[in-house]
Formats: sequence, structure tokens, C-alpha cells
Amino acid sequence: MISGANYIGAELSKKGKKQFNTFNPKLNLPTEWTFQEANEEEIEAAAALAKEAFIVYREFSGKRRAEFLRAIAKEIENLGDELIQVYTQESGLPEGRAAGERGRTMGQLNAFASLLEEGSWVEASIDPAQPDRQPMPKVDLRKMQCPLGPIVVFGASNFPLAFSTAGGDTASALASGCPVIVKSHPMHAGTGELVASAIIKAAELTGMPNGVFSNLNSSGIEVGQQLVMHPVVKGVGFTGSIKGGTALYKLANERTEPIPVFAEMGSVNPIVVLPSALTEKGDEWAKQYAGSIMLGAGQFCTNPGLILGIKSTSLDDFISTLGTEIDKLDPICMLHPNIHSNYEKGKKELSDQATVDVVANHDADVAPNMAQQRVLTVNGTNFLKNTKLHQEVFGPFSIIVRCSDADEMQAILAKLEGQLTGTILGNENEIKKYKSIVHTLQDKVGRIIFNGVPTGVEVCPSMQHGGPFPAATDSRFTSVGTGAIQRWVRPVSFQNWPNESLPEALQNENPLGITRIVNGLHTTQAI
Repeated sequence: MISGANYIGAELSKKGKKQFNTFNPKLNLPTEWTFQEANEEEIEAAAALAKEAFIVYREFSGKRRAEFLRAIAKEIENLGDELIQVYTQESGLPEGRAAGERGRTMGQLNAFASLLEEGSWVEASIDPAQPDRQPMPKVDLRKMQCPLGPIVVFGASNFPLAFSTAGGDTASALASGCPVIVKSHPMHAGTGELVASAIIKAAELTGMPNGVFSNLNSSGIEVGQQLVMHPVVKGVGFTGSIKGGTALYKLANERTEPIPVFAEMGSVNPIVVLPSALTEKGDEWAKQYAGSIMLGAGQFCTNPGLILGIKSTSLDDFISTLGTEIDKLDPICMLHPNIHSNYEKGKKELSDQATVDVVANHDADVAPNMAQQRVLTVNGTNFLKNTKLHQEVFGPFSIIVRCSDADEMQAILAKLEGQLTGTILGNENEIKKYKSIVHTLQDKVGRIIFNGVPTGVEVCPSMQHGGPFPAATDSRFTSVGTGAIQRWVRPVSFQNWPNESLPEALQNENPLGITRIVNGLHTTQAI
């Protein structure tokens, strides 16, 4: 049952005066649930509990933290149909999407649990002392990754489960040994409260310290700002807009003690269509990309918002087929009236540019908050001149650029900002022929795809979900996959410490049985 309260550790709290409701975009009506926004006292209480919890939680073994993560996954599953029903009401997304995202969320938690149980992620490195070394003795040095401290996670609007309360940011931070304070997303606060209750129950069942997790409601930006500026907080995870992410990044760097903000933000995810893709599979690719643009009403950070091809009759045919295929598809409800309004605004602004032509435009009457798809085309020269056309439109929208030749295509790629993904459609011989285009695209993205669509982000160790700014605030890290844990740790060297006082990962006997680097060699052997 949804209470509308904040979780300050294990306790429900309603001390604030400001209230808000979530919204059902399909019914175009507020939901029945009223939520209490956290006030300053509750923020302070959550921070104080997180600080105390960190002292204890950081010392827990990987296996014990793994038990906690697996218990969270189990308790999320135990929420049953109620979670699915609240999710669909607050998002307008179908039950199948809700169930799939729940499975992904549970899968992420279990993947981090497995990482902890294996243990080598701490990157233990040992260089034993050499007291007889000449001309100077060598000290004993041992290094490993250690948790930063309490982390603030901002729920994402487009993934109420997988990128929100118990999503990848929270799972990876808890795995690293960091307590988490979630700033729940106001569009799905009910979904967030249910998941928070599952985390709290799991914490109690596995003996975690009170304050290892808190969940705070907020309809505006004030709670988030206070959390980012709080001296107890040591890092921030964010998935959302470039405007929101860069604002938090700047705020965090204005602190007396600046902290890292790992923000995954906007991307147009350029698609390079080489000639062979058009002549060999042009119609097939057009159909696939019509579906990719429309997937989830285009509300994915990996939506293909920009397609580049070299002028030819084959490109003309591809554009025509894409337009026909996307027109056949029914519009889908967007997550919230505000998101729909921003989509319509962005779509109009780019469509009103003097040099663009409309390829496809769904203009039939639709219910409120339904995203009517649109595809535009423009030549390469005008695209290069007009940087407004480089902007992301969050929704089922894409621009096809007719490049005069490969040199212009490369010039366009070089002019683009950082992206989450980039895709090459073609054959193996072509990617050798157009190597400079491939390299230029690679320099702009976190994930480069060959003959596929960018929508769909596999959760596995080899996934890189991030990219050069403004796709993310730090291109060296990923927000998806087990590598995401590295955002919440820092390396610490222990010099000349007694063996029994070292963390187990660095002790001579290697009681954890993990892979370590000893004298420059990877080994599981004891010293």
C-alpha cells in the first residue's frame, strides 16, 4: 500500500508541507496517490543515518553485501502485481514493458551480487617489501578499491525501475559499500515507494545498518540541490537531460569539497549508412529503423535521432521506405504531459527550420499525450551550418542527412557533440575503405555498433553506456553493466601495514581466493 511518505532509513516520515500527485498519462488525470515532499529536517536525518551506516556497511564482506542485493531482487519480485499496476498507471507504459523492466532490475542486482561473491573487482595489487634492496629498501605497498561514502541517486523519468530506485546506480553503489539516498522521480513516486519498501525489507532481513538506504520525495529541484550540496554526500548518479545533468555537475563542483557527478544525459546516436547497406538491405534497414525510432515512443537515450547517408537513388529509396513504414505505426503514449509538451516543442522548432523537408508526419487525431512521429531530411551543407539540427528531440523523431560525399559525412561526424552510441551499416570491406569515418565516429561515442540498431542496452560486463560530454559527464565510466561499480570507489594504498590489520583482499593468505596482481603478475596464490 502506498503511503506517500519518505523513507528516512527504515522509518516512514511526512514532516514536509508540500504535497504532489503522480499522473496517469493514458487517462490524462492525476493518480489517487498524494506524496509528501521531504523537508530540510528529513534531508538532514537521511544524511546523518547514511553517514553512520557507512561506518559499518563499508566493513561488510562482499558476500554479505551480495546477500543484501539478492534479497532486494527477491523482495521486488514479491511485490507482485501491485508493482506492475502502479508502474503502468504512473508511466502509461504497457504491462509487458513493466514486467521486462522489473526482470532487468532484478537481473542487475543479481549480477552485482555475483560480482561481489567472486571478489576480484577490487583490483587488489600487492608489491611486497624488499628490505635488502640496494641502494634503498623497498616498502610494502598494497592497493585496492575502497568505497567513497554516501551516494545520492536521482531516479530517471523514462525507466521507473531499471534506472531509478533500485536501478543500476543504486545497485552498483550498494555493491561497492556505499549507502544510497534516492531522490525519487516525481513522475513515478508510487513505483519508487514500493521499490523502496522492498529495499528496506531486504536490509532488515539481511542485517544491514539502518540508513544504508533512504528514499526522498520531491516534485521540484530543491531537495536534489540540497542533497548534492550536503557535506556527507560523496558522489551523485543521474540519468536525464543535459540541462539537469550539467546543473548538478556544476553545483557539485561549487562545493567546498567537490564531488563526482556521474550523469548520463542526451544523445542523438548517429547512424552512418554506407552505400552497400542501401543497395543490399536498404528496405530491411528502413523497416528496422522505423521500429527503432518508435520503440517506447522514442523515450530511450539510445533512440536513433540522426541518420547519415551519401546522396544516391538508393538513399532516396531508403528514405521513402522509412517514411512509409514509420507512418504505418500507431503513436504511443508518452510518460507525462510535460514530456509530451517538450517533444512537441522540440519537434516544431526543428521542423520550422527553413532548409528541412518532412519525410513522414503522423497527423491523424490521437488521444492526449500520444507521441506523433516525424522524420525530416536535410542536405549535409545545411546540417553543418545549422547546429540547432544537431539537438536531441526526446521522442519518436529523427533527421536524415543527405551528405554530398564521404568527406562531408566525416565533417558532420567531427562537428557532432559526444554521443552514447554510433552505428555503422555496411559490410566488412566498406568499414576498411571508410576507416577514417569509423575512427571519427569512434572518437565521439561510448559504444560503436556494426549492423544493428542502438536501442536495447545489454546488461553485461562489456557494455559501455556513457560517452564524451554531453552524453555523460565522464566518458571513462559506464552506468550499465557491472563496470558501473567503479564510479563509487577510489584506490587506496596501504603501506607497511600488519598483515592481520589489512583488508582481506590484501592479506598474504588471500582468504577470499580472488585474482590479484602480485609483483606485476595476475595470480590467486597466497604470498
